[in-house]
Amino acid sequence: MKHIITLFFALIFASCTDTLIGDEGRQDEDIYLNYRTKTDLELPFEGDWRISAGGRTHLEGAHHFITRGSGQRYAYDIFKVVDGNGNSGNGSENEDSYTFGARLNAPGDGVIISLENGIEDNLRPGTKNIQQGSAAGNYIMIDHLNGEYSLLAHFKKGSIIVSVGDVVIQGQEIGKAGNSGNSTGPHLHYHLQNTPDLLDGIGLPAQFKNYYADDVFVGNSEPVRDEIVRKD
Repeated sequence: MKHIITLFFALIFASCTDTLIGDEGRQDEDIYLNYRTKTDLELPFEGDWRISAGGRTHLEGAHHFITRGSGQRYAYDIFKVVDGNGNSGNGSENEDSYTFGARLNAPGDGVIISLENGIEDNLRPGTKNIQQGSAAGNYIMIDHLNGEYSLLAHFKKGSIIVSVGDVVIQGQEIGKAGNSGNSTGPHLHYHLQNTPDLLDGIGLPAQFKNYYADDVFVGNSEPVRDEIVRKD
């Protein structure tokens, strides 16, 4: 009986561990690769942006296997481009980047449940000044009221124009892109997760509606690394 009880608890522990994280994320894949986003999401920016990290594979995603438990498993890193270029200058200053100060919007309807707006931007691309607990830099967390939560991170200091408790609608401006927190240059970090807690929980695949990827219309899908995307 003792051996049976021991085996039972061992199986329960292994099952929970594999289901939630897994040594190589195999059980995560079984569950979440087929996950269908509940929230009606649209790309949270204007104009053309390039996906520098994003997709279902480790190669595409960058966050794929290294951020289990922080909600970032299917996260996107995205930067704005004009005529295919990310910078108007040589890229040595934040202001050279088309992303720095670019408008960011709510990707879907919801309620602002947490944010940070006072963290200094990193002085320039390639430098980091990460304050304690500020890896996301200036950020906004949106509760979509259906068990899904959007995190948008690395806003420009002082640019966020919404407050905790505000109801936002899809496409509403919420702030400006920046280079705060754990960021090597101006960009938007976006991910969908299953908890309201910052950088905690299970990352969820995020399908966006009605956008163009490399000038091809997409009705409902997930952008992947190196695509240039824009809202319809």
